Amino acid sequence: MQKTDAIKHFGSANKLANALGITRMSITQWGDEIPPRRAFEIERITHGALKADFNPPQPNPH
Repeated sequence: MQKTDAIKHFGSANKLANALGITRMSITQWGDEIPPRRAFEIERITHGALKADFNPPQPNPH
């Protein structure tokens, strides 16, 4: 799940932070991809409107 998608869904980084019960500063420390635990929490609180879509990296066969 991309951080920009979650912020857009909630309307602002502040609203996203409030929904998760964390500070806006915590969100600024994430990279582009939301950490897995938070992504699953967002999926739950949005009732699946946003999906935690993590696929583990696949080894390169070559």
